[in-house]
Amino acid sequence: MIDMPLFQAPRVAFAITVNGEARRVEVDLRTTLLDLLREHLGLPGTKKGCDHGQCGACTVLVNGVRINSCLSLAVTHEGDAVTTIEGVGLPGSLHPLQAAFLDRDAFQCGYCTPGQICSALGMLAEVRRGEPSHVTSDVSAASVALTDEEIRERMSGNICRCSAYPQILEAIRDVAGAAA
Repeated sequence: MIDMPLFQAPRVAFAITVNGEARRVEVDLRTTLLDLLREHLGLPGTKKGCDHGQCGACTVLVNGVRINSCLSLAVTHEGDAVTTIEGVGLPGSLHPLQAAFLDRDAFQCGYCTPGQICSALGMLAEVRRGEPSHVTSDVSAASVALTDEEIRERMSGNICRCSAYPQILEAIRDVAGAAA
């Protein structure tokens, strides 16, 4: 048997801000943002669902925009600000959307809940910016009317296997109405 060194993937060090805390990390170039958060930074709130960007369980906010962290290489986020569910609110000081999810019982097993909440936060920011969706009736309007159809379309990338969709819709509607 020939003693050969194992291949080692190149590693890269970079700065990233996660939940308001500046971090310096060093990871294999192939590391996804999801794996950086969960495996390297110990933030298990962001869930690994399908690992193909189809379920939304891994949704986080990067510079205020929602993304599927399983599809994004960590190194591409050098200098970015990432918000995970751990950075949204804390027990005793919940974000209004987290409180609405509790009030409306908008979860069953809870696995998709972190991604649903981060996605809803990103979606509400899109609406505030006036960004239309596929179902927006008047794309030239100064503001987007956040109808149930709009919410459903904008949240369609987040799957709930327990089917808590009606309660999720109610929770988002509660917070969107309060912000209006």
